[in-house]
Amino acid sequence: MNNDTTKKLGEGLSNRHITMISIGGVIGAGLFVGSSSAIAKAGPAVILAYLITSIMVFLVMRMLGEMAVLEPDTGSFSTYARKAIGPWAGFTIGWLYWWFWVLAIPVEAIAGAEILHSWFPNVSVSIYAFCFIVFLSLANFFSTKSFGEFEFWFSLVKVVAIIGFIIIGILAISGIWPLAKNVSGVANLYNNAGFMPHGMGGILSAILITAFSFFGVEIVSIAAAESSNPKQKIRRATNLVLYRIILFFVVSMFIAVSLVDWRSPDLQKYGTFQYVLMSLNVPGTKLIIDTVVFIAVASCMNAAIYTSSRMLFRLGTRSEAPQAVTKINYAGVPAIAVFSSTFIGLVCCVINYVFPGKVFGLLLSSTGSIALLVYLVIAFSQLRLRHKLEAAGAEIPFKMWLFPWLTWFVIIIILSVLAYMFLSPAYSYETTLSLGVTSLVVVCGLFVTRKRKATRAVAMNLD
Repeated sequence: MNNDTTKKLGEGLSNRHITMISIGGVIGAGLFVGSSSAIAKAGPAVILAYLITSIMVFLVMRMLGEMAVLEPDTGSFSTYARKAIGPWAGFTIGWLYWWFWVLAIPVEAIAGAEILHSWFPNVSVSIYAFCFIVFLSLANFFSTKSFGEFEFWFSLVKVVAIIGFIIIGILAISGIWPLAKNVSGVANLYNNAGFMPHGMGGILSAILITAFSFFGVEIVSIAAAESSNPKQKIRRATNLVLYRIILFFVVSMFIAVSLVDWRSPDLQKYGTFQYVLMSLNVPGTKLIIDTVVFIAVASCMNAAIYTSSRMLFRLGTRSEAPQAVTKINYAGVPAIAVFSSTFIGLVCCVINYVFPGKVFGLLLSSTGSIALLVYLVIAFSQLRLRHKLEAAGAEIPFKMWLFPWLTWFVIIIILSVLAYMFLSPAYSYETTLSLGVTSLVVVCGLFVTRKRKATRAVAMNLD
């Protein structure tokens, strides 16, 4: 089996596709709605939580960028973990990442179906969810360009929405927003129990929420492998990631907690963006936010189908998944991998409706720490590969700064957050379940690796 996936998969993603995926790919429904939970934990200090998380994610992306510029690969960090730590590590993180994104498919389908049902209640939510999954899976099935085209427009809408929110917010803070003359200034940052009402503990709790909002920024390293000149695109996307996430996340949160009282129960009821715009009397706020959230949900599911299929394909090329998933259709798409990932997502969606609040909730909880585990593996992989490359005197065109100190700093931070989650009553169940699933996959990886070594040894003896 030829392991060079860049020669087998089509180069269907253009410059504008990769650019917009790198800009808008990290923006999910969690920012528009779920950020209110982080605000409840930290108050106005949620700004610091997002800033700290932004810097950590940026450093992780710089590490990933160092490896990806050297060797663009659809398997991304799974391939690098395999080389740096061992085949079992590549197997483990590849399957865990696939599992995370496969479960994201039904999550986003259900969320999108609820919005569609609120608009057109004559059709059941389950039918909407089924059609949603089928439609976006077909878009991914026929062409990589289709994925890129959908993601381009989805990301464009999200970016325009956030920029619009920021402009309106700045006008309101300046006291010149005409529809809400009694709302201005930044007094809400310090008037309502202070800037840090829950201290550092509140910021840390908010970081646990915000960390998962950024998961997906690494997709650009996977997508770039299906484009021309991937090294240049990865380098550019990595250099700009900090500015983008600070603009979209930190600035928008600054505006939100400046304009409204973070203690308001309506913030949790309506979500951050909707409540702020309602406070500013923006016409049609609910329809606007519902539309943007629906597009964000569709974007995330589109990315989930693409990412899970590419990771499954790469596992197949390494004989760590059934060989059937490596089959490529006429358009250069791993069609069986797309179908397999989507089918599992569809089954999970059915489970949710047949056994509401039971089995699917358990499955979803198993992904609770996977994002941090992926970041941790990226950091360890970069640490070991960099040492190997420097020992061999190899040229490294795109370097992580202050190596190895910043790499170790990120590793310690991630391990500390995982330990806090494990010991915290609010997160211990999900963390324990995630670590249990991880341990199971590690055992499977070790078994597969040893079995393959034994098979090779027998073949060599026969020769």
